[in-house]
Amino acid sequence: MAGPIAKARHVAHRSRRQGTSSLFRATLSVALVLTSALAIIAVRSALTQSSAVGSAPVASQVAVDGLAAGACMSFPPTTQGKGKTVFLDPGHGGLDPGVVGASGGRQVLEKDIALAVSTRLTALLRAAGYRVVMSRIADSSVARLSDADSLSGAMTASAVHRDLLARTACANAANSSVMVSIHFDAFDDPSVGGTETFYDSARPFAPQSKALASALQTALVSELDSADRGVWTDEQLAAPTLTASGSTYGHLILLGPASTGWVDNPSRMPGALVEPLFLTNPNEARFAADPAGQQRIAVGLKAGLERYFSSTP
Repeated sequence: MAGPIAKARHVAHRSRRQGTSSLFRATLSVALVLTSALAIIAVRSALTQSSAVGSAPVASQVAVDGLAAGACMSFPPTTQGKGKTVFLDPGHGGLDPGVVGASGGRQVLEKDIALAVSTRLTALLRAAGYRVVMSRIADSSVARLSDADSLSGAMTASAVHRDLLARTACANAANSSVMVSIHFDAFDDPSVGGTETFYDSARPFAPQSKALASALQTALVSELDSADRGVWTDEQLAAPTLTASGSTYGHLILLGPASTGWVDNPSRMPGALVEPLFLTNPNEARFAADPAGQQRIAVGLKAGLERYFSSTP
């Protein structure tokens, strides 16, 4: 089995939050201001349209200090509840596009695909009896940002750090049973593709996190018929984990242990970060950009979650 694509021996040192041109970042800034409110309305509609009238209360924002509008939103089950809460974290958002791929001459942004998959997965999970909390439901950050938090149209390192901590705080405040962070991968060679999943081994609940990561990985590979790149610990990632300064921490902030001044209040539940496909692979980018492909990814993730819950007390 190949090592994780983000491992240093396979790929040059890179940040998971990749840079973009100043023109592109400026365009993103303007688009974010113009569209974020409409996106919140659209996603809320998509998440509630399958519910019978009066069958479920309206979504609500979990009480966490310093949240952006449309961040940390709780959605009740639309059928008889199973007593489980799934925290879904669509990676990146707002000024942070994540991986920038291409399909059919059009850009495919990691932040958009992650949100689309999370929205579809939320609907599937609610219909199966789960409460779902999404870290964001629009093209936005999770932490509320100010003008000082951006530089040349991109988030500053301190803003990225605060945004990731806000996602963890949301998961904790929601009393989530599990955490699933949804990202998409990248590599210099466009022929490289496949699925890989990460968890943190330095936590007291590491065995449960590994079981969750394994269940998600197996279900995604089965549903997508993708190359199985394996399940790995976050220590096996290349040294800037999610930010350029992440090498001082050595773990994924969402999943990792406490570290004074870096992560004072870590996540308190089993968690995994999934990378279903590579947006730098044209075929996989085309699949991920297709609503039908997004639905299949969501179906795979739901199957993995249910496999995990069925084997966990």
